[in-house]
Amino acid sequence: MQEIYEAIKNSAIKIKQAILDDDTKYSQTQNSTGDIQLKLDIKSDLIIEDELSKLNSIKELASEEKEHPKTINLDGKYLIGYDPLDGSSLVDVNLSVGSIFGVYENSYSGVDLKSAIYVVYGPRVELVIADDSGVKLYRLDNDKFNFIKDIKLNNKGKLNSPGATQKNWSKIHKKLINDIFDEGYRLRYSGGMVPDLHQILLKGGGLFSYPATSDLPAGKLRMVFEVFIFAFVFEKAGGLAIDGQNRLLDLSPKHIHDTTPCFFGSTYEINKVKEYYAR
Repeated sequence: MQEIYEAIKNSAIKIKQAILDDDTKYSQTQNSTGDIQLKLDIKSDLIIEDELSKLNSIKELASEEKEHPKTINLDGKYLIGYDPLDGSSLVDVNLSVGSIFGVYENSYSGVDLKSAIYVVYGPRVELVIADDSGVKLYRLDNDKFNFIKDIKLNNKGKLNSPGATQKNWSKIHKKLINDIFDEGYRLRYSGGMVPDLHQILLKGGGLFSYPATSDLPAGKLRMVFEVFIFAFVFEKAGGLAIDGQNRLLDLSPKHIHDTTPCFFGSTYEINKVKEYYAR
């Protein structure tokens, strides 16, 4: 597993440089879900594939930017699901973006996720690794990631990050979000999953939600590349992650690009979600 962490660190350093130097315009191609790809999406995907393909321990790579997984080594142990540059459209307005990695074994189901890693490219480049030893924060300094601290969530937070278009929310979800704000929670939402969830983790708790909506009844965020990975991080940090009622890591995708509604947070906020959605 350590060699995978090192390869991800090497990828992050190269992606950071690409963000600084490369073209931020759109390409002429689409990804598997029909989104027009930025040139940085493609460059980041190639960087990660190049680094991870060197490892004999990796059996397969599945990228959000590709329709199908790519076999690397039939004798390998791990499957890597990753989003090369989450929130990449925010680069052009100079907001934080990130890379997300899940290390799976046997299948891309939540129960088979063994480690979760993400990188935040912001004013500082930070990397978070979650595994059975807990959740650890690292910060890049002169091309080296130094350990900063362990991350642990409080039972209750102060931040609220509600995603999706509000006019398409259900009545129950509108009531939930309004009541949370009435309790004094602060709005923190950039439109980037990585920086918004990172902020909740570092500030000790809160709620991030991307619910089922009238236009996207299965949600928008992808299980393999985004949802399972952050569900793993939040659980290891002492929080919870559900789809409204069910534990996210108990879900299994039928297709590599399947999506799901998702809620991540401290124990207090997720129990409140369960209460409202049980209605």
